[in-house]
Amino acid sequence: MNVYDFDNTIYDGESCFDLFLYFIRKKPSLALLLPKVLFAFAKYKRGKVTAEGFLTQYAPKVEEMFLAIPDIEKAMSDFWDKNIGKIKPFYDEIRKEDDLIITASPDFSVKEVCNRLGINHYLATVFDIKTGKILHFNLREMKIKAFFDAYPDCEIEAFYTDSPKNDKPLIDIAKTAYEVKGDKIIRIK
Repeated sequence: MNVYDFDNTIYDGESCFDLFLYFIRKKPSLALLLPKVLFAFAKYKRGKVTAEGFLTQYAPKVEEMFLAIPDIEKAMSDFWDKNIGKIKPFYDEIRKEDDLIITASPDFSVKEVCNRLGINHYLATVFDIKTGKILHFNLREMKIKAFFDAYPDCEIEAFYTDSPKNDKPLIDIAKTAYEVKGDKIIRIK
């Protein structure tokens, strides 16, 4: 099984940030959250927030934003109509039927893009659609737990990530690993 991080790996950019900007266009009052979102995003990219810290500090605002969108399935269809072109071309060239996407991005978004790309396996941050509550935050060390819970007998043939620091546990168990920098793929293991 080949396993891929999503954002900045096969997606050109941070889909969560693009999604936040999309939500602002739908509900402009969400722009008030922009400073906190940018601050949280910067801490995340620098590896300065744990999954537990994120849930404590930022989850209520994420949930508030989520509940501001009345029809999330329609919104995701519209979002991916506009953003599917941000899937990097290299992915189509190396994809396999049993590929797995493992990401901190929300499951309602990842489900839509995986359906469009024909990807059958994904592990993402899980939301309760009715309440907006985060049920499982799939970040850093939580990714490895989610992987072993869902695929206890699978081996990772190749793992692709934009962040070797944040995805070190998955790199450690993969036979080979690659860092994706823009359109360059560099073997790191």
